[in-house]
Amino acid sequence: MLSNRALVAALLAALTAGDALAQSNPLLSAPVPAGMAQGGNNAPQTVPQLLPDTSLINRAGSTTEAEAGATAEGPLAEPFRPAGPSRTVFGAALFARSAPTPSETSNPNYRLGPGDRVSVRVWGPVEAEVMGAIDPEGNLFLPSIGPLRLAGTRAGDLQRTVETEVRRIYTQQVQVYAVLLSASQIGVYVTGFVKLPGRHRGSGSDTVLDYLLRAGGVDPVRGSYRDIVVNRGGRAVTRIDLYPFLLQGKLPGLTLQDGDTIVVGSQGPTVSVDGAIRNNYLFEVKDRAMAGGELMELAGPLPAATNAVIRGTRNGQPWSRYVDIPALRRQSLLDQDVVTFITDAPAPTVRVFVEGSRIGPSVLVADRDMNLCQLLDHVAVEPNLADTGSVYLLRKRIAAQQRRSINEALDRLERQLFTATSATTGVAEIRASEAQLVSNYIQRGRRLEPEGRLVVMDNGGRCTNVRLEDGDTIVIPERSDTVLVAGEVSTPQAILWRPNMTIQDYVKAAGGYTQRGDDGGVMIRRASGQIILDPREGPRPGDELIVLPQLGAKSFQITRDLLQLIYQSALSVRVFN
Repeated sequence: MLSNRALVAALLAALTAGDALAQSNPLLSAPVPAGMAQGGNNAPQTVPQLLPDTSLINRAGSTTEAEAGATAEGPLAEPFRPAGPSRTVFGAALFARSAPTPSETSNPNYRLGPGDRVSVRVWGPVEAEVMGAIDPEGNLFLPSIGPLRLAGTRAGDLQRTVETEVRRIYTQQVQVYAVLLSASQIGVYVTGFVKLPGRHRGSGSDTVLDYLLRAGGVDPVRGSYRDIVVNRGGRAVTRIDLYPFLLQGKLPGLTLQDGDTIVVGSQGPTVSVDGAIRNNYLFEVKDRAMAGGELMELAGPLPAATNAVIRGTRNGQPWSRYVDIPALRRQSLLDQDVVTFITDAPAPTVRVFVEGSRIGPSVLVADRDMNLCQLLDHVAVEPNLADTGSVYLLRKRIAAQQRRSINEALDRLERQLFTATSATTGVAEIRASEAQLVSNYIQRGRRLEPEGRLVVMDNGGRCTNVRLEDGDTIVIPERSDTVLVAGEVSTPQAILWRPNMTIQDYVKAAGGYTQRGDDGGVMIRRASGQIILDPREGPRPGDELIVLPQLGAKSFQITRDLLQLIYQSALSVRVFN
């Protein structure tokens, strides 16, 4: 059990620090200098049902923040992408727009044929103009010049072809302007696994993609983006794989004819990929299996990806593998496999922040095994301004442990408060008063935000060899020439430090003890956060001298539990050395 003096000291420490901690403390979160701030796009996404929780648990064998753990880093350009396997088939966005009309399409690879309307104008030594359709012989008659052979000419080469034909007759400077007005209308059948199968009319210059759009596009659940066949006269003219077009813009230069049939095959095996990648999609496997190297080319793993988890089914049984990236390239992937790219390598360095009286940068990157004393040798300070003997450390992991410990203590106290029984009416009245007091403290305790302060300096100002963790904040206080006298004194104030002044001298300078002040209960709080009970010597410059109140604990029925909780709350503010 704690001594009465320690409990009283803890009570005052909690009361004096509670108001400040109820608000957001700027030292709770590590500072991020300008240019290094990151949004939710740099925060790691934990893969559901695959990686362990990120909650901080203090147990043997758990990874520290410096050692990290298995995470799935999302791309910087897509910070809000949900983690987990994708349900979107790669290529589905190709048919998300409405179908084009024939007048909206222009295919420079289209070859002119009978029925196509062309406009040709010639001026200079001779003037001629015609706007008409190519005749069944494949010619267009131009006055003063004669028939021009245009059938089979690419739409993109029409201007050059007409110029060549005209200048064969008129060798002098002749200006020519030729343009395809409209291609002849044709009907193409689109069937297979599309949303709107049937015969669709369009222009002869339209591509296979245009007719697929008119048919509603490939069905993303049943249709294939890699097995599309164009039939003409009962035989296959060409097979189309849309992946080269989606990735490289390559599409067969096929001119469709009236009566052609486009057949979309059934969807092949699919492999899902997620985690530390750029392309979070379901990819269709062209053959029965896909090599891991091919999947990596399609998915685009991030530089941080080091390993992959493969889940699937083999011989009717659940199957999984955990492999590194080189092994994944050689792995064979089958239908319905799910591959998750993750980062599973400890960082060789830690990032440490520096606050307070410093000259150099506020962020330092050090080796993972470096301790605090070694790092402080690389921090430049002004000796006359920095209090190097009062350096302390802020650690987020300690703050989280303190927060969890306080919540557990508050829960226990709350259960005891509302489940206690009273034998008499007098005891019930006392318990009601206690309940109101304790309930108010519980509400205040819920708002307490521990700062995770770790005392790293001894009484002689010597550094402790503490191994640094990623995200630690080193605070170097400013040197002070005053002593703050607070607590149960008549006039709390800062008093100029003098080497010959005793504790009683400082109390006297602050107006002496109040009626509730305990002349035998004084504690000193160092600038480093160290708490000294029953001090044997006077305070140092920058210390806080706190006069404790006299506290009668006999009037409480649950005093011990309440005071232990108060003491624990004080520990969350200052870690006693």
